[in-house]
Amino acid sequence: MFRTAVFVLCALSAPVAAETWQPEEAAMRGHVRFLASDEMKGREAGTAEYDIAARYVAAQFETMGLKPAGAKDSFIQPVPLVTFRAANEGSVSLINGSTEKRLEFGVDYMPGTTPLTAELALEAPLVFAGFGVVAPNFKRDDYAGIDVKGKIVVLLAGAPSTLPTEERAHYANTVSKREQAAKRGAVGIILVDTPTREKVSTFTRRVRNWRYLGATWADANGIPAYPGGAAPVVASVSLVGAAKLFAEIPGGADAVFAASESKASNPKRMAMATRASVAIKTEIKEVMSSNVAGLLEGADPKLKDQVIVLSGHLDHTGICPEVKGDTICNGAMDNAMGIASMIEVAHGFKHLKARPKRSILFLAVTAEEKGLVGADYFAQNPTMPKANLVANVNLDMPIVTYDFTDVVAFGAERSSIGPAVARAGSSMGISLVPDPQPEEGLFTRSDHYRFVQQGIPSVFLVTGPGGNGKIAGAEFLKTNYHQPSDDMNLPFNWGAATKFVGLNLAIARDLADTTDRPRWKKGDFFGTLYNGFGAAGE
Repeated sequence: MFRTAVFVLCALSAPVAAETWQPEEAAMRGHVRFLASDEMKGREAGTAEYDIAARYVAAQFETMGLKPAGAKDSFIQPVPLVTFRAANEGSVSLINGSTEKRLEFGVDYMPGTTPLTAELALEAPLVFAGFGVVAPNFKRDDYAGIDVKGKIVVLLAGAPSTLPTEERAHYANTVSKREQAAKRGAVGIILVDTPTREKVSTFTRRVRNWRYLGATWADANGIPAYPGGAAPVVASVSLVGAAKLFAEIPGGADAVFAASESKASNPKRMAMATRASVAIKTEIKEVMSSNVAGLLEGADPKLKDQVIVLSGHLDHTGICPEVKGDTICNGAMDNAMGIASMIEVAHGFKHLKARPKRSILFLAVTAEEKGLVGADYFAQNPTMPKANLVANVNLDMPIVTYDFTDVVAFGAERSSIGPAVARAGSSMGISLVPDPQPEEGLFTRSDHYRFVQQGIPSVFLVTGPGGNGKIAGAEFLKTNYHQPSDDMNLPFNWGAATKFVGLNLAIARDLADTTDRPRWKKGDFFGTLYNGFGAAGE
């Protein structure tokens, strides 16, 4: 395993041919063991334990010779958070004429939340707008022909299966749904589970975490960043609740789901005869957290102002519902492993005789588990000129309980990052494979997406299904993901962990040393949507 990692370094550039550094399993174990210890209590953003973890990472960055790249010549960038969670079970009633049917908490629905107001009460007509997707490039407008102004819009979770994988993830994202609904004057959203959603994450499992703590960041005036906040999700409805919600529609929920999961994926949208009365209460607090940023300055006078960002989230979910007497969600794989990988990539660069031509920013971010918040804060409030950020490589939850032979490289094919990933993978005998689980919507569920939204080409590697990957990945997601069992008792393959370090080091080195600036492919959907360099053909 170590010999493979060394070969990557040698294959990339002649000046490093004599270098013998290799990732060390003991170093990886040490980082993960500390960050995922019970004493860290799950590293929840805004807690004292998270702050200790941040200081640990800052100390590691300093040891690796990185320059402080946070605020005020430190490694720390303060991030003002607004946290929010359901304060009570709320209430949801369906009103049809003189008949009122009250839905049951935990069976039919879970209450929504919003950081914009502690109490929200609505009574308004319902309009069913399918998936709520407006995608001109794909000739799709789920709001065509219906009026949702002043109404509560009923939307299906997810997005049409007719869309390409990563675009599908974009349109399935709740923020996208809120923004489209708010733009058309809706006052709230009821989000309905589909059979596909239930397979990905059961309603019963989500009910266990119904008071999950969300967060966003606040601007200089203390205003929460919450796109589409005028149309918040006021309730999430289960398959059982959907049968009651869609009772008036011919064929009921079964007909809606059949149409939504058909080849056309296009259920009929319509105004509903039912009104809804919804009340929610949200517990809102202001807390401080931080990102940790360290810079390896590039060696080329003409290129060093261009910065490659290596990101990874430092937080996890903290104290969680009890499982077998354990209430600490340690987050060993998610994402102590990603942060350990980042530190060791920095370690690798320290041992190279020739510094990279472009600068590399190592960025450990907060509150990813709350909605990619720390990454969004940095991407919109960077500690260096935003125009200098030219590419992002994100390290998040590599599942390394097996010796992976392939990876899913989310976003790679959309830009010139793709060839860099392919070269690194080829030199290590690692192949690139398509996303085997598009229904998971992973493209919008990790921090690289916040850089994409700022027009920065990005890639996010997930260890793939080859070898034992399919079984190992399914087992981790079913048994350990966001559970107390994501701890040091997992059967880590530390050789695979060091391989992951070598792969990301090779990609970052390639991007830093290549002559041309990383660029989007001309006409790429995300590059065009977010005005990224190269998308218009420049």
